[in-house]
Amino acid sequence: MRGFALLTLLLWQAAALAFVPDTAAPLLRADDLTAIDNAAQAQVRAGKIPGAVVLVGNGDRVLYRKAFGYRTKQPKKIAMTTDTLFDLASLTKVIATTTAVMQLVENQQLQLDDPIAKYWPEFAANGKAAITVRQALTHYTGLRPDLPTNNWSGYNTALAMIAAEQPQREPGSAYEYSDINFEILGELVQRISGQPLDIYCLQHIFQPLGMRDTGFKPIAAVHERIAPTVYWRKKIIWGQVNDPTAFAMGGIAGHAGLFSSADDLAIFARMLLHGGSYRDAQILKPETVAQITSPQALPDKTRQRGLGWNLEAPNDRGNTVIPRGFYGHTGYTGTSLWIDPITRTYVIILTNRVFPNDTGDVGPLRNQIADVVGSAIDAGVQRFAGAKTMIGNQTTPIVKDNARVSNDITKARNSNIVRSGLDMLASEQFAPLAGKRIGLITNQSGRDAQGRHAIELLQQTPGVQLVALFSPEHGLRGNLDEKIASGIDSKTGLPVYSLYGKNLRPTPEMLQGIDALVFDIQDAGVRFYTYITTLAYTMEAASAADIDFYVLDRPNPINAETVQGPMLDNAIRSFTAYYALPIRYGMTPGELALMYNGENHIGVKLHVIKMSGYQRDSWYDQTGLTWVNPSPNLRSLEQTALYPGVALIEGANVSVGRGTASPFEVFGAPWIDSKKLLAYLEKRKVAGVHFLATSFTPIESNYHHQRCQGVRIVLDNRNKLDAPALGVEIASALHQLYPKQFRLGDTLGMIGARATLNAIRDGEDPHSIVASWRDPLDNFRLLRAKYLLY
Repeated sequence: MRGFALLTLLLWQAAALAFVPDTAAPLLRADDLTAIDNAAQAQVRAGKIPGAVVLVGNGDRVLYRKAFGYRTKQPKKIAMTTDTLFDLASLTKVIATTTAVMQLVENQQLQLDDPIAKYWPEFAANGKAAITVRQALTHYTGLRPDLPTNNWSGYNTALAMIAAEQPQREPGSAYEYSDINFEILGELVQRISGQPLDIYCLQHIFQPLGMRDTGFKPIAAVHERIAPTVYWRKKIIWGQVNDPTAFAMGGIAGHAGLFSSADDLAIFARMLLHGGSYRDAQILKPETVAQITSPQALPDKTRQRGLGWNLEAPNDRGNTVIPRGFYGHTGYTGTSLWIDPITRTYVIILTNRVFPNDTGDVGPLRNQIADVVGSAIDAGVQRFAGAKTMIGNQTTPIVKDNARVSNDITKARNSNIVRSGLDMLASEQFAPLAGKRIGLITNQSGRDAQGRHAIELLQQTPGVQLVALFSPEHGLRGNLDEKIASGIDSKTGLPVYSLYGKNLRPTPEMLQGIDALVFDIQDAGVRFYTYITTLAYTMEAASAADIDFYVLDRPNPINAETVQGPMLDNAIRSFTAYYALPIRYGMTPGELALMYNGENHIGVKLHVIKMSGYQRDSWYDQTGLTWVNPSPNLRSLEQTALYPGVALIEGANVSVGRGTASPFEVFGAPWIDSKKLLAYLEKRKVAGVHFLATSFTPIESNYHHQRCQGVRIVLDNRNKLDAPALGVEIASALHQLYPKQFRLGDTLGMIGARATLNAIRDGEDPHSIVASWRDPLDNFRLLRAKYLLY
């Protein structure tokens, strides 16, 4: 499957932006897809399927749309047509249920990491109290594949059976595809929205998109256009859902029951490729589309799952390389939808392979179509570089910067995924460390692309002796929010020296018998995040001990291109402010180590193990790497994007959401009037975000167990957000509205610049404050340029 095989999320945004979707010639050509005809006809003749509708699109153009065979041959032959309606089976999970759930998340009515029992209390029974919405979306609840289907009927009966279910394994521990997960999510949509799933989806998804042929329980007027499924109880199931559980639930369920056509699914695919919008309808935010189609942090790494969506190969071959960037889903009845955001290609295959006796097989057709489309993509890439079209008397590139985009696609195929410094060193069998006794500075984030920890990899490598571990703030497992004592790692028996307790730096005694220190920690890209101070302190200790220091480089999660915020005053140095950096410094840990060593004259024998395939303007969800929370209160990329802004007020008498489900997405205090604060901030028109009035009760940190009034920050466009400017807007608003209550002076440690603090105190407009940062930031960019690796 040549063309589908090695496409990666790494280049999604760059390639997508390079296309001119409405006027440019498509990457694919209809002539390159004609081999689908023979493949589909052969499968019909072989009896694998009664018929099929196949649609292939590229951007906003449908390049291939044909019907083959028959809808049914019994009791009479009815030819398949392109407007045939199909029972989508499990495509319901992503078209309807996932979309509805994420709309509720966007509207702040639902949180992904909330327990399901928060919204459905009865669900908590039998060990299910801690199961979260995210675990249901990714099939990590531990529940069995489905409910038994004998001797029951009724939607409420199904709910009672689900409430009585007991996990078969520890929730969150392992992947198990389960229809129950989406039956649960369908019920949550109804409980939260107040509308049954079918009505909610009709009003909020299908009607706004103009998907006229999509819905649950098709009306009698379209019966003749529906492809039947199986014989059951001596009758053909025709226009009723094929799935037994969905049938018993009344035909409307979160896991199955949706009917649709190829044309409607093409609309849905284009909506996703347009970042959640189609024509005048905005169904999802671009950030949400990126989130649901990006790899989630799954404990056992046995599956590549997004939220709802499958990120594994769009065919049935066990030996196919998993495509990075592709996402899709299949349905039991013989349906599938796969989308490539890099080349903006979508492939829809609809069959009723279960007709008449559930013995058909659509797998061979999926494989053959994947090969045909893959070859068409290959051919398109070859045409891509240098292709031109005539406009008037001039030749104009079909895409903006053809060569760059063509190279991007080629690089995506060759690299597959960003490879971290750990992955690169492991590919060399850790050769630079051979014969050395190693001290490893790491935490839970030090994992390779397969989820294996650096500790495990080093211990298994012949010739490398791992003798000690060093942990930063939050500890070796990244789950502590307190000072930490040194001790012994229970898994390995190795000493673990805490660098966030009695000591912040390795002592000479800790380094005795060590030949080299290796640093492998995922940073947050923010000046006051303490991991980068631990990096500097351990470099200084290694220099004093005259031992080598290795940095295994990792991405800057909020991109390594953007530089924002005030420069740190030299007089305000601390554990959260090691070096004169802006708040967002736009560098990777390896680049920062080079700067520390060069500008601070540390003099350590430094070795930076570079990443492969990394582009510095990539956000973490564009690298293809699995997200691991870098610390307990940075639980998502969205929170990490807001962190360099909201955290500016953290030192003051305000809660920033620690001890809630939404750290750094909310802030407040008992003395704040949320409506008054909201009105003030709305007038400021801060780019990239909007605000909602809220109240919350933290269970820890500032104002724990006290009701706080405040504001929720909703990230609309991360590329337009100046996060430190947001922080200044918030501090300024609190100071203007509550000059007696808000302790502005306590924000100095995080702001790091006395001039900025004084300007806020003097009532200067935040826009002028931000403008004052420009010259210092320009000077920093010049200094920073000497140390950039990517």
